[in-house]
Amino acid sequence: MELRQLRYFVAVAEELHFGRAAARLRIAGPSLSQQIKGLERDLGVRLFDRDRRSVAMTPAGRALLAQARTVLEQADELRRSAAGLAATEPVQLGHVGWLPPGLAARVSGVAQLHVDAWVMPSHIQAGRVADGSIDLAICWAQTDGLAGRGLEARPIGVERLFAISAGAGTSAVQARNTVVLMDTDTATWNSWNRYAEAFARDIGARVVRVDDGGITGPPFFDHVRRLRRPVLNSAKGQDVPVPPDLRRRAVVDPAPYWTWALVFRRDETREAVRATVETLTRDVGGLSLCLDDDTAWLPPGDPFRPAGPGGPAGPGRPDAAATE
Repeated sequence: MELRQLRYFVAVAEELHFGRAAARLRIAGPSLSQQIKGLERDLGVRLFDRDRRSVAMTPAGRALLAQARTVLEQADELRRSAAGLAATEPVQLGHVGWLPPGLAARVSGVAQLHVDAWVMPSHIQAGRVADGSIDLAICWAQTDGLAGRGLEARPIGVERLFAISAGAGTSAVQARNTVVLMDTDTATWNSWNRYAEAFARDIGARVVRVDDGGITGPPFFDHVRRLRRPVLNSAKGQDVPVPPDLRRRAVVDPAPYWTWALVFRRDETREAVRATVETLTRDVGGLSLCLDDDTAWLPPGDPFRPAGPGGPAGPGRPDAAATE
């Protein structure tokens, strides 16, 4: 039983509607349903009677609701006490370019968070956490790369990637019909190259190698025009305006997702760092979120890839060993 599950239980009890509760918690409906079922399994009682039209609390659910609220209030008080002790300590955070919305407000009163001005590739930021240069990093991570450096990762964000194509078409494109670019500059594009290689291997997309940094920016759009095929957009290009002669298109069967991890040292003892991790990742458990069904793809070695043969929407291949 986890505190997160108790929060989910209270939200469903107050809304008596799984859809509204999921929206309030900012997680996917299937994730919420699975967490409630897991809590019921751990407690050995049914908390809700539900059908397609209604949700009602069982007698056991009503009896446990007050206790669940008390436990959550005590946990929040404990966090506030710890935050008061840690709030004056500086915590250094590195990143790759993406930061979650409202970052500063979320850690206010928890620690003095300093966002490092150096925007570096994921593997370099993870290495800086490992050697103690910074305390935390928001980056793309691989399971073996974490384990080999004594690091842990918590999910903090996820993005669905799309394709850019020339012409007027805006319909969804099959993943196997896309092109993925890989850059010869492996120091800068290490993470993206590995993601693109795994995507091409699993899905059958075509790989095109470039040497001009054309994974993002104007060179990327030039490659799209030259290739005349839908090209998978990288996570670094998610918010870049698309030129008027090109079109953004959804990728399906499967839909590729890119996860962002909050990386920290496994043996971290500083309360300020631990409190910052807990604050930034609290209730992000829904990050398995939209990855609960068969329409999504994550690369082998992704630390947040759901367990099971091939993960979501994969071809059933076992996870390949990944090295950072």
